[in-house]
Amino acid sequence: MTTNNAIPQTLEGKTALITGGARGLGKALCEALSAAGARIVLADRRSDLAEQTCRALSDAGRQAMYCTVDVGDERQVAACFDAARDRFGGVDILINNAAVDHTLPIDELSIEQWDQVMTTNVRGPFLFSKRAVAEMKLRKSGQIVNITSTAAKRAWPNASAYHASKWALLGFSHALHSELRQHGIKVTAVVAGGMRTPFLLDRFPDIDPELLQSPERVASMVVHVLSMPPESVVAEISVLPMRETSWP
Repeated sequence: MTTNNAIPQTLEGKTALITGGARGLGKALCEALSAAGARIVLADRRSDLAEQTCRALSDAGRQAMYCTVDVGDERQVAACFDAARDRFGGVDILINNAAVDHTLPIDELSIEQWDQVMTTNVRGPFLFSKRAVAEMKLRKSGQIVNITSTAAKRAWPNASAYHASKWALLGFSHALHSELRQHGIKVTAVVAGGMRTPFLLDRFPDIDPELLQSPERVASMVVHVLSMPPESVVAEISVLPMRETSWP
């Protein structure tokens, strides 16, 4: 017999804050979640691209706003949550998606570049999650999705900062999963394989796009995870291209 708890949940009426939402996977996430009924708060340091993505959502009849945010800046993060609360009443879903990388051997990687990767990829999710959890605990509900990578599962040369940050984010995600379940808050780590996004294509122009997956496929899986019945939580899920070479 099917119970109400087994019915997939709708995102209608929920507010989702997506970091790095202006392009690539972030943009695909904004489009997928808004199509599923969520109101979108797009956080990105690129105000021009954020405005374009937000306008496209609004033109399609969906509710969306954007915040220009350096995800490592505590005051800017706080201001984004304040703006989301003023416009939509608070955040129900947080997706920590923003990420940067510097693909260099360690002896060529500057301290500033290392710090930038760790600030964006680890400090950012911490700051956003800390703010989101404070709101979600009051409602005894909420969902956090951390976009990690196959770089959190194995390593390849010339990416020490990126690997360190993504391993840290995966550990952070699992720790929050353990900590927040008692408060009715779900936390999921999405281990995403290579995607046809500017993050890869701009830095590696010789890469074969056929080896990569579309960001829309990963975004659809995130919507599926967010739509799980209340009685279930997905702590970690991998979404890989069929021809993925970085992880079996």
